[in-house]
Amino acid sequence: MREQYTYKPTGVCSKEMIFELEDGVIQDLQVIGGCNGNLKGISALVKGQMIQDVVNRLEGIQCGIKQTSCPDQIAKALKSYMTSH
Repeated sequence: MREQYTYKPTGVCSKEMIFELEDGVIQDLQVIGGCNGNLKGISALVKGQMIQDVVNRLEGIQCGIKQTSCPDQIAKALKSYMTSH
């Protein structure tokens, strides 16, 4: 069953992440705010990927001196989703 999951990232420029998920696979990702081109690229790369694989690849990535990044926030969002489902 396809589900929509919305996440409010913290510590980054993006304001909202909207995931379409089905059977542990990312079907779509839209990111509101942030670096438009980069986030469109990341969204295209994660489509069709297993949630845990994306978490493993993106978790812990930092943006400059920040302790997080949009990719890290995507991983946090997906971990939050897995915890609640």
